[in-house]
Amino acid sequence: MSARTGVVVAIDGPSGSGKSSASRGVATRLGLRYLDTGAMYRAMTWWMLRHDVPVRDPAAVAERCHEPDIRSGTDPVHPTITVDGMDVAAAIRTPEVTGAVSPVSTVPQVRARLLELQREVIDGGGIVVEGRDIGSVVAPDADVKVYLTAEVAARAARRSAEEGGTDLAVTESSLLARDRIDSTRTASPLTIAEGAVHVDSTPYTLEEVVELIVGLVDAAG
Repeated sequence: MSARTGVVVAIDGPSGSGKSSASRGVATRLGLRYLDTGAMYRAMTWWMLRHDVPVRDPAAVAERCHEPDIRSGTDPVHPTITVDGMDVAAAIRTPEVTGAVSPVSTVPQVRARLLELQREVIDGGGIVVEGRDIGSVVAPDADVKVYLTAEVAARAARRSAEEGGTDLAVTESSLLARDRIDSTRTASPLTIAEGAVHVDSTPYTLEEVVELIVGLVDAAG
């Protein structure tokens, strides 16, 4: 199978591991589509907050999670995401959404709804998909599976830089808390999928990580 046609590349890993940059880099390099599943959970969370749904009430979230129309663009250079026709690419990155996405993402009905949407986008292949349960749940038959990690200090530094220089200690604590939630939730916990290649990005530049993953895709093709 050509790496530039029907291949599905699944890239999983914890927050701050460099999934987004690496995934977009690989997709751009190989001429593939790109899907950020984490943005879909953020979009769902944004909608819940906007509609005054108590995000820490699983029953309330489950009751309304089928209402928003969430659509993800797949251009790795200019990825887009809309909710009910509104561009929310910036809105979903606010501290308010960041602080609420974990409880929303643990609700099984939310995961089931977004799983359907994700598989619709993935259908047909030719895509790099990033998230936390891609290789294990969303696309278990992916041609290439990568579990991307980094030491927590490196992850905190990256996330702090993305957020404009937030406190490193606070950021590190937040990442560790998210790790615990993601790894212990009942529905689709964060885990290394069967057949995944574990890549620790700590000692590598972004370009080196992209090159490594492109090599895996080439080898699989």
